Amino acid sequence: MSTTPLLPLFLQQAGSLRSRLCVTLRTAIAQGHLRYQQKLPSSRQLASDLGISRVTVEAAYAQLESEGYLSRSSGRGTFVAIEMAPVSRGAPVAPRRQFSQRGTVLLRGNGCDDPPFPQAFAAGSPDLRAFPHALWQRISQRTQRLLGQKAMGYGDPLGYWPLRQAVADYLVLSRGMQCEASQVMILTSSQQALQLLALLLLDAGDEVGMEEPGYAGARQAFIAAGAQCRALPPDSEGTQLTANSARLVYLTPGHHYPYGTAMSLARRLQWLAWAKAQQSWIIEDDYDSEFHYDDRPGPALQSLDRTGRVITLGTFSKTLFPSLRLAWMVLPTGLIEACGRVRSVMDGHSALLPQAITAEFLLQGHFASHLRLMRQLYHSRRDLLRTRLQQELAPWLKAVPSPGGLQLTATLNHGNEAQLTQLAQGLGLILPRLSPLFGGAATQQGWILGFAALTPDEIIAGCSKLVTLFSRYVQNAR
Repeated sequence: MSTTPLLPLFLQQAGSLRSRLCVTLRTAIAQGHLRYQQKLPSSRQLASDLGISRVTVEAAYAQLESEGYLSRSSGRGTFVAIEMAPVSRGAPVAPRRQFSQRGTVLLRGNGCDDPPFPQAFAAGSPDLRAFPHALWQRISQRTQRLLGQKAMGYGDPLGYWPLRQAVADYLVLSRGMQCEASQVMILTSSQQALQLLALLLLDAGDEVGMEEPGYAGARQAFIAAGAQCRALPPDSEGTQLTANSARLVYLTPGHHYPYGTAMSLARRLQWLAWAKAQQSWIIEDDYDSEFHYDDRPGPALQSLDRTGRVITLGTFSKTLFPSLRLAWMVLPTGLIEACGRVRSVMDGHSALLPQAITAEFLLQGHFASHLRLMRQLYHSRRDLLRTRLQQELAPWLKAVPSPGGLQLTATLNHGNEAQLTQLAQGLGLILPRLSPLFGGAATQQGWILGFAALTPDEIIAGCSKLVTLFSRYVQNAR
């Protein structure tokens, strides 16, 4: 244990040095700061830290041993010999005004909950069991060995240059984006990217165009910045252009969240013309465009932008694994320096070693290979879930057609979403609700059913539980 924390408590006591040390140790044990069987420092070390003689420490240790607080063993050391119940300090009294107005508004939301793994039908998680763990471990060991102490220092707020270069190359080749490595910024998550952009580009009261239904994390980031979100409903061609004078618009053109619609080329060009005319920003969230199954993904909005009004972001949480905590953002050249400076005061930079490992994973071609395998795997699972819903649950649920993604949205034909979701917990089902993704009064009930992380047997078992769920719901309603 670290001995220095005992010094402030020791100095607070009165009496002889031995008495003060005895009180200090008794108090630390009683308050749970020194726990049962925890090893204490040697008498020589503790005497040095507290600035007292070793004889005094030996005397205090002996007294506490006789009282049953400590046990001592020759060659092993001194240990806490008693287990104390934690001291209850009572509930703290909340101040009259605990949170800011923005904080109060933000807390009204549900937050951004990460999905458990693997459980039907938690949404948004890739299959971690299919990840090439041994390969990743070998690359990790080699990268750490080559970098050595260079991986332990501070990094560039914009990200590790080899990873920025690898991401730029990948986006140019796979998504047709027009970007260079200098435009790529590496962050901890796409949520951090949204918060950074909201902080940099929005003032309190500014209007933001927000897809409805849409990603709750984006809405929360804009609300936290004091912005007013204006609903943008979708149609068969994607998000409708009704933003008017919004300063910023958030879109998922490659794969609308949560409906899965791909935005038509004509609609993309309309949005770009609007951004140019209004001198407004478009945030393109390219969150899972790597996973298209029925056709080729459309061009990234950024690839069509000629005026520098589109900011595109994506994440490795879906393509690799969530705990990697790495995402990327492609910035117009005019925002690069500003975003780097804002990042430097938010959290400095992303961890260097995971960036370096990920860069090697991309540069050696393993990323592209992994994506090919996952597309095949997830495609079959999407089709299986869709088939089981049609065969077993058609009276209750209607699957929304979706060309790709890690989850499938199903709307409720009958029943109450909130009641069914609560009842599902007793069956071991997690059913992410659709209605909270609507910011306004108009809502649609249903669920966002994740399938990518589930084996075929788990999907079949999950659908069987859904049948049981609706049966019990009908019985309870009688």
